[in-house]
Amino acid sequence: MDLGMLLSFKKKWEEFTARHPKFAAFITDVAGKGIDEGSVIDITITMSDGKVYQSNMRVAEEDLELIRGLMKK
Repeated sequence: MDLGMLLSFKKKWEEFTARHPKFAAFITDVAGKGIDEGSVIDITITMSDGKVYQSNMRVAEEDLELIRGLMKK
């Protein structure tokens, strides 16, 4: 990533956290505690038309490097 892209991401993250402070705090809290092997990540999305999509996964040891990379600030 170049510096311009990083600055753009930082600005967009600040705008996102202003719009969604509780969600941003949740992500920050989870990132600070870390996700370990055996944790379950559960995601539910309710579309504007009411359709619900749900999935979950149990974190395997092989998943941790990718997850930790995504959770870094």
